[in-house]
Amino acid sequence: MSDILEKILTTKKEEIAVLKQMRSEIDLLAEANARNDVRGFANALISTIHRKENAVIAEIKKASPSKGVIREDFNPIEIATTYANNGATCLSVLTDRTYFQGSPDYLRQARASCSLPVLRKDFIIDPYQIINSRALGADCILLIVSALSDAQLNELEAATLELGMDALIEVHDHTELERALNLKSPLIGINNRNLRNFEVSLDNTIKLLNDIPTDRVVITESGIHTHDDITLMNEHNVYGFLVGESLMRQEDPGKGLALLLGKS
Repeated sequence: MSDILEKILTTKKEEIAVLKQMRSEIDLLAEANARNDVRGFANALISTIHRKENAVIAEIKKASPSKGVIREDFNPIEIATTYANNGATCLSVLTDRTYFQGSPDYLRQARASCSLPVLRKDFIIDPYQIINSRALGADCILLIVSALSDAQLNELEAATLELGMDALIEVHDHTELERALNLKSPLIGINNRNLRNFEVSLDNTIKLLNDIPTDRVVITESGIHTHDDITLMNEHNVYGFLVGESLMRQEDPGKGLALLLGKS
């Protein structure tokens, strides 16, 4: 585990402890169960990808630990709206405050501004966060294999499915992929960024493809900057993408998405 990831997880444990003191899990679960508005995140991606059409999870992200502030002019409502109007299949919203300058409110705002399913992008390590995610309105959560034990992965996935949400299981190498395939979730996210040294290579997705069963759906993450990158992935039968930084740096992220998809 990289030093930065270990640092983030330590901070996350402290944050969760504070949240649990502020609001009981029983109270939060009642709010989560009262919602009946889950949007089919996995289904939206799978139906598009099965038609061999490009499905993009367009990310709303203000900053990152490695790049600092990515977008000064940051309005989640406007960004979500322009993504929805320019071909996004789903949204991803960073909610981590300390390292990504995110907020749970950004997820609420983005989801309320359009009809797209929304992924809560955060460092999920505790079932309390799963319940909180559904209470916020999240339709999917991210489980990072490198940050979790097998027992945690099973517990967190079960909690996610119990609340009707989907899980995107993120891996970086063969060992993590083997662990991910023991879970039920069909969505396998391959992070092209090495969390140990932050180097990015699209070859990381390509080299793992032969080990992924046909009943799983690949979402390639990080390093997608141009339509040529999309084309390269299509040549390897990959049609699912999670794209953040390259779009957030555009004057209009939605128009940047359309250009990425070759629609303008």
